[in-house]
Amino acid sequence: VQLQASGGDLVQAGGSLRLSCAASGTIYSINDMGWYRQAPGKQRELVATISSEGFPNYVDSVKGRFTISRDNAKKMVYLQMNSLKPEDTAVYYCNAKIKQVWLSNVITYWGQGTQVTVSS
Repeated sequence: VQLQASGGDLVQAGGSLRLSCAASGTIYSINDMGWYRQAPGKQRELVATISSEGFPNYVDSVKGRFTISRDNAKKMVYLQMNSLKPEDTAVYYCNAKIKQVWLSNVITYWGQGTQVTVSS
C-alpha cells in the first residue's frame, strides 16, 4: 500500500491550496483518512480526519478555513485550505487506516509529505 500526497506550494497569506492524497495497492477497505502537519521544530499534529461515512473532524485552529473530503471510489482524500496563514506553514502528511484483505488488521499508512509554505 502506498499513499501519494501532492498539492503543496508556496502561497501568500490569505491564499488557498488544495492538497490531494491517493491510496494505491492491495486495499480491501479504508476506514478513517486524515491530514497531519509538522512545522520545523514542532511535533506532528492532527489537522483533520474524515470517517469512511464522510464525517469530518478538525483541529480548532483550522475550523472554518479548511475542508477535508474524500472520494471512496478513487481512494483519495483532499484538504481544501482557504485563508491560509503563515502559521499554517508545515509539511503536510496524509494517512489512512486500511485493511488489505477481509480478515486482516487495520494498519495506518502514511504518505510522504508535501510542503506548504505561507508567506506573510
